[in-house]
Amino acid sequence: MFDRQKKGERAVLVLPHSRGMGDAERRAEEFAELVRSAGADILGSITARVDVPNPRYYIGTGKADEVAEAARALGADLVLIDHLLSPVQERNLEKLLNIRVVDRAGLILDIFAQRARSHEGKLEVELAQLKHLATRLVRGWTHLDAQRGGAIGNRGPGETQLETDRRLLAERVKMLSKRLEKVQTQRVQQRRARLRNTVPRVALVGYTNAGKSTLFNVLTEGEVFAADLLFATLDPTVRKLDGLSCGPAVLADTVGFIRELPHDLVAAFRGTLAEARDADLLLHVSDAADDERERLAHVVDGVLEEIDAGDLPQLRVMNKIDLAGQEPRIDRDGEGRPTTVWLSAATGLGLDLLRQALGELLGGDRVQSELRLPLSAGRLHARLKAAGAIVGEEVDEAGWRLNIDAPRSVIAPLSGGSTAEADLLRELLGTPEESAF
Repeated sequence: MFDRQKKGERAVLVLPHSRGMGDAERRAEEFAELVRSAGADILGSITARVDVPNPRYYIGTGKADEVAEAARALGADLVLIDHLLSPVQERNLEKLLNIRVVDRAGLILDIFAQRARSHEGKLEVELAQLKHLATRLVRGWTHLDAQRGGAIGNRGPGETQLETDRRLLAERVKMLSKRLEKVQTQRVQQRRARLRNTVPRVALVGYTNAGKSTLFNVLTEGEVFAADLLFATLDPTVRKLDGLSCGPAVLADTVGFIRELPHDLVAAFRGTLAEARDADLLLHVSDAADDERERLAHVVDGVLEEIDAGDLPQLRVMNKIDLAGQEPRIDRDGEGRPTTVWLSAATGLGLDLLRQALGELLGGDRVQSELRLPLSAGRLHARLKAAGAIVGEEVDEAGWRLNIDAPRSVIAPLSGGSTAEADLLRELLGTPEESAF
């Protein structure tokens, strides 16, 4: 058995594909970008036709021998495979090649580990890595020999190193899960505070490297790290968004999505992605210069479904129009509602149109008005205040004069079943008398 070493990062890529896979070239380019984002040098790549996976190596035996020869000839110390391998397949390939083998999930996890900056992000990544490692604790290590017991009454074979590793790993996973649960509870409390404030919440989502963080920075004058790398940012950032006709909003930048995102990673980042799940509106950012943008948009929608955000309203943002030869514009549906904004975050073209579209979408269901309440409507006043709908008030002998600014969906249910209160809210909302609250 060889001893796993993590010395260099000189990699040979293995690119499996199957019959009828029309996007093989795009997948190869994306995988190469992932490898470069991880910091490895690409020495060469080998394509492998896989219609029926080999249970031993995933790729065929002859192709595995070809990979072994190429790795030796090029002096590689790492083989990266653009597919998810079973623990057995990964171990068998490492025994054959005598160097490290990392599959697509392991590579993405490594990139996430490099990019995470916040305490929550680091906890999420480590938890996902340990869950991934737990399935790979097999006898691929030279040190996994039995530890013999030495105490009287305990003369038999002691706990094997493999069992010790599994026990320690399980304890670490349990501890990280508790710490992450505590951090996520704090984040939930922060989100609840924003919900009570009734400020509209907008979240940026999209395929990785579509330009979300660049757009976030120019909209909020923020300083989120933005670069031409996959997964340049991981940790969610929330900033105030001003300059909208509907008033201020809250904008959240989230981690970019990618096809075949490891399940453990999606599960671990569920707390982070809650910024998207709790939004009033999703800005789905796509690269307008990418011919595959619609297919990649389906990948994003699939992840949104997985985190229970698939039904949220979306405004598509076609970014990088300066590279696509497009002009800034707003596309609208049959009712005149904005559906897509074409812009360039890098040059600023079309940013005014995005603000206009956001103002229309967020302001259409928002109530900004004055409301007079008699002193007898104290319970309604308390509910409006608890909901964060009151932005200013005066009181006199006749009652309260309130300045209301809140989403219609927040105000409508607050009548508490009282006919008098329902009448007051009906006047505020401008709804007919037969409307129910």
